[in-house]
Amino acid sequence: MWELIRANKRKSWILFISMGICLILLGFLIGSYVSEDGGIAGVIIASLIWLFMSLISMSSGSSILLTMSKAKEVTPEVHPQLFNVVEEMKIAANLPAMPKIYIINTPAMNAFATGKGPKKSAVAVTAGLLTKLNRDELQGVMAHEVSHIMNKDVQFMTFAGILLGSIVLISQVFLRGLIYSGGGRRYSSDSKGGGQAQLIIMVVAIVFAILAPIMAQLLYFAISRKREYLADASAARITRYPEGLASALEKLSSSTEDLPTANKVTAPMYIVNPLKAKGKKVANLTSTHPPISERVKILRAMMHGHNASFNDYQKAYKEVRGRSGNIIPGSALKDTESYNIRGAAEGMGAGMGLKAETRATGDIMMAVNHYSFKQCDCGLKFKIPENFNKKEITCPKCGKRIDV
Repeated sequence: MWELIRANKRKSWILFISMGICLILLGFLIGSYVSEDGGIAGVIIASLIWLFMSLISMSSGSSILLTMSKAKEVTPEVHPQLFNVVEEMKIAANLPAMPKIYIINTPAMNAFATGKGPKKSAVAVTAGLLTKLNRDELQGVMAHEVSHIMNKDVQFMTFAGILLGSIVLISQVFLRGLIYSGGGRRYSSDSKGGGQAQLIIMVVAIVFAILAPIMAQLLYFAISRKREYLADASAARITRYPEGLASALEKLSSSTEDLPTANKVTAPMYIVNPLKAKGKKVANLTSTHPPISERVKILRAMMHGHNASFNDYQKAYKEVRGRSGNIIPGSALKDTESYNIRGAAEGMGAGMGLKAETRATGDIMMAVNHYSFKQCDCGLKFKIPENFNKKEITCPKCGKRIDV
């Protein structure tokens, strides 16, 4: 695992520096466009933005992303099974600390992990995911997210997401400024050559302001896609049940609920793309995730070999994709330990049905918002908001008075 983590760190630094260079170059070109001697000022301002946003991402980047996603931290009382599963995966992955657990109040199905690293991390799941997955499927999803923490992906995703947001913001401010100012500054015409040079700088600045966010996103997405494969492989290994994650991914891909809190910056953090266009195929180049059908095929191909090691994932990956080249680092493939695939947990059959799922999702969302629940002897269930100021309620079914 150490080689896998080291390779991820190396790629994180490459991406971090590449996006920083992109940000500084963007600053230079915009500064040169604003004034003849503005290039250096643009570099200084862009460098300060890069440093400031890096410090922000290190100190509170996870909190920002969780707030953007409208995720709320919860206690074990809200969903005991979720805490139990996360704790199991924490132990299996040998994490030094238990991740904090958040729930996003939406019937959509998705999950993500964030944090500074294995010692300080968090996992966030949607209310809809908790009611639509059985325990094996939930374990597969949580193993995938805990694997991102174990592989030290979360710090990279936080850094890269904040930097990408900076590049997009600066580009948008510059381009919108051009539109509202009617084309920007007037160029001096002291010499024909000077005027041509300024025109070239203007064109290059505009083109780069358009292309910089796209190039940064493509690089961000390409590395994010590879990390999804690695997290799938790690999840299969620590659960020893690839089918659990495969089945969960199928359910997630069939979800028709929108996730309104997701955006282009946060999308790569999720286990499946929350921005996917319904009924449309997103081009691989601009997709934040590998095709779900391909991920499912790889995981199910592992079931044929009765082993959930990195070697078996690598073999299944090559078999499904029909390509040479390793997705798993070489040292991890030298691991000869056996990870025998287990059977499905008992009672993991049919789900609870659409009506019951909807009711259960609503109950979780209310619990997250600090509703309390009271059960009358007649079987009627009351859901009481936190600001309810009466000391008792009367059951409309049997007339019994119930203390709140």
